[in-house]
Amino acid sequence: MANKAQNKHRLRVSTLDTQKPTAFELTPAAPARKKIAAQLELLELRKLRFTGDIRATGESGWTLEGTLGATVVQPCVVTLEPVTTRIDVPVIREFIDGLERPVTEDEEIEISPDDNSEPLGSHIDVESVMVEALSLALPLYPRADGAELTDTIFAEEGIQPMSDEDTKPFAGLASLRDKLEKGK
Repeated sequence: MANKAQNKHRLRVSTLDTQKPTAFELTPAAPARKKIAAQLELLELRKLRFTGDIRATGESGWTLEGTLGATVVQPCVVTLEPVTTRIDVPVIREFIDGLERPVTEDEEIEISPDDNSEPLGSHIDVESVMVEALSLALPLYPRADGAELTDTIFAEEGIQPMSDEDTKPFAGLASLRDKLEKGK
């Protein structure tokens, strides 16, 4: 019985109703949120809810459309203080039969960031879609209020420290041009 409950959000495509949408709602309990938080390297995942439906589209495709809501805590990129963020995003995934094709080792695949298409398998794993959508919605550089990056310059005594301007590839060309013009 535990195995059945564990896989209740992994839906077998062959049992989905092709005439009407199949609704879903995932609200993971604290232990599951803790595992997801560890997987995504979050300090905490306070709330997580994923609701929506899956409906047949076209001859052999399925569309998952839902809303993801979460409250996450991440370390500030500047101070490492906890930063709490509320996430509310729409999620759309198109599961298309026959989308997958073999790829050789030498071949590169370019995927558009707006591409929500996935190959259709025997199951649609709603929980995996939820975790992936949460991962994509997380702030890349969370900052605590008032946290700012400052310049820190290190150099031995008597040595002129190198600045950001000095590292630019054409920074010295303007002064060289000016010297050459003065010499004319």
